[in-house]
Amino acid sequence: MDTDKNRILSPAGDSISVPRIRVHPCSSVVKPAARTSPRFTIDGSDELEQHLARACEQVRTEVLALVSARRLEAILLGGGYGRGEGGVLKTETGDRPYNDLEFYVCLSGSQLLNERRYSAALHTLAQKLSTAVGVDVEFKLVSLRKLRRSPVSMFYYDLVMGHRGLWGTEDLLAGCAHHCVAEHIPLAEATRLLMNRCSGLLFAQEQLQCEPFTPVNADFIGRNLAKAQLALGDVLLVVGGRYHWSCRERAQRLRQAGASVDAADFVLLEDVKTHHLAGMEFKLHPQRTTASSSSLQKLHEELSGLALQVWLWLESRRLNCAFHTVRNYALSPVPKCPETKHWRNCLINLRTFGPGILFSGQATRYPRERLLEALSLLLWEPETLKSKALLQRVQRALRTSGETFPALLEAYRSLWHRFN
Repeated sequence: MDTDKNRILSPAGDSISVPRIRVHPCSSVVKPAARTSPRFTIDGSDELEQHLARACEQVRTEVLALVSARRLEAILLGGGYGRGEGGVLKTETGDRPYNDLEFYVCLSGSQLLNERRYSAALHTLAQKLSTAVGVDVEFKLVSLRKLRRSPVSMFYYDLVMGHRGLWGTEDLLAGCAHHCVAEHIPLAEATRLLMNRCSGLLFAQEQLQCEPFTPVNADFIGRNLAKAQLALGDVLLVVGGRYHWSCRERAQRLRQAGASVDAADFVLLEDVKTHHLAGMEFKLHPQRTTASSSSLQKLHEELSGLALQVWLWLESRRLNCAFHTVRNYALSPVPKCPETKHWRNCLINLRTFGPGILFSGQATRYPRERLLEALSLLLWEPETLKSKALLQRVQRALRTSGETFPALLEAYRSLWHRFN
């Protein structure tokens, strides 16, 4: 294990040494390149780097004012900026951040008690810092014990393999070696990623219908289209066991896809490669789009069609059941989350929907199954609002009596925020 120190500027303008933690819990397997760079971005200006460094120092100071050092285990910056691949937005006044700043506050003790005690204060702090930094700041409460005991996921893999440490010791990620092997990321994680990015396509569809159509609508749509472009290629890499925490490395691996990636049987592989490259470029060098609603609509339709093909290909493989149409998938009784435990699903459903769910016949199904089925019909099946049977299917999944697209979308969004 090794560490280095970064010189950053405090809010007062003083130069401060802040330890940049570089932990290799599985160094015999991989040696993440991102931890050798002290930068937040690949090619952002010095002013942008200093702006982000001051934000990190302020986060460290403010969190330590809220949480005792004895309880605080670590503060980690994740996401693109934590991996050294944060987005750089070019403006007339210089480079600015574009992506969210995602901070992970690791606390010892009960996760539930910690959330009750600190969530509200951290939410208030996030709002305060968002205004100062110029992008959304997010705090997520975790514990090192939970991180060490949790099963492999794409989320934990990305965090462990690429982060910037603001507080903690060298050995803070000891015991997390199982999160370092991308080949162990289960296919359910690829489905979860695709569900979230296709949800972005669904929300973008709502924005396309706005009148008047504003630059804010266009920016939201452009951002979500780019995220979907990147995700389609990432899904294929997960399936082939070739996913990587660096978006640049993923793009390189996808360009070489074929026999080396277990995605050669996907007939639209070249289309996915093209979109993935565009998505990576947007991630590193985002732009606020000024495109018209008609041009964005055209790209949305193209991308949604390609996403459907990836969706059916992935789910057929993951669930070992051939799905040839979206209706076939949505109406199939095949469990969409077979990796979950029935008893635990009952408890989650009881807590989420109340006692009535126990008599609905859906108590043993994990709530994300509802999202998978509702999303597929709302995004890809044009007959959903016209067919009584399909509409009722979506209403049951979302537990709503809404009949219009806005009403169904609102119910979907509410459930998605809880189980995305």
